Amino acid sequence: MKQVFLTLCAFFIIMLLGSSCNSYTKLMKSQSYEQKYEAAKQYYAQGNYNYAATLCTEVLSVLKGTEYGEESLYLTGLSHMRARNYDAAATVFRKYYTTYPKGKFSEQARFYCGKSLFQLTPEPKLDQTDTYEAVTEFQNFIENYPESSLRPQAQDLIFALQDKLVEKEYLSAKLYYDLGDYIGNGRGGNYGACIVTAENAIKDYPYTKRREDFAILILRAKFALAAFSVEAKKEERYHNAIDEYYGFVTEYPESKYLKEAQNLFKKAKKYVITTPEE
Repeated sequence: MKQVFLTLCAFFIIMLLGSSCNSYTKLMKSQSYEQKYEAAKQYYAQGNYNYAATLCTEVLSVLKGTEYGEESLYLTGLSHMRARNYDAAATVFRKYYTTYPKGKFSEQARFYCGKSLFQLTPEPKLDQTDTYEAVTEFQNFIENYPESSLRPQAQDLIFALQDKLVEKEYLSAKLYYDLGDYIGNGRGGNYGACIVTAENAIKDYPYTKRREDFAILILRAKFALAAFSVEAKKEERYHNAIDEYYGFVTEYPESKYLKEAQNLFKKAKKYVITTPEE
């Protein structure tokens, strides 16, 4: 009996889906743009976002300049976003607030453009062009709508995006350090590149949770740079590394890397004529 009931349920579901598909196909062939737009709104309300997006796109050019032009463009963006077509959604939302800078949905369109771009951002080890674009979009949103109720969400998303950018910089700095003296990388080699990358990251993101991790990378790289230097430059570079050590232990007196830093310092003292008292 249970099997019969399940079979009947499956049959009715298939019939409903078939009916829905047939209705959608007829709508696509229809020349009535009013009918298509009304159906698009119904599909959106029912959660059929891909159908809604396609029908909205069909009527956009015809409805442009009418009383429904602004609403239909915004609904198209919403439909794409809900359907997870984030690239298309960002494009439509940007078109909306560019076309209707003072439109009734401008605030939401700017925010959702940023949110759609946020969904397109890749993992930290990949190129972060999309991440920078999303940050800029949210910053522009906050600048244009400083009192918006959506501002806290926008700020939180900016912080999340910045964390991704910081992670990208950390992975780059660590890669330079791990490469070591394997291949050259301009003046200072890979250790020099590690130092510059980490120092720039701390400068650009001074409150990052990765600050201590960047600091120990700089310290390691400066000691390694001194160790692999020609004799004429060793003492000067060890002095620089020791100065970095004192700065590190001052800022992070209880660092999880403290023992490592102290060991580096002890090794460096052997290569300098005089050092300040520890």
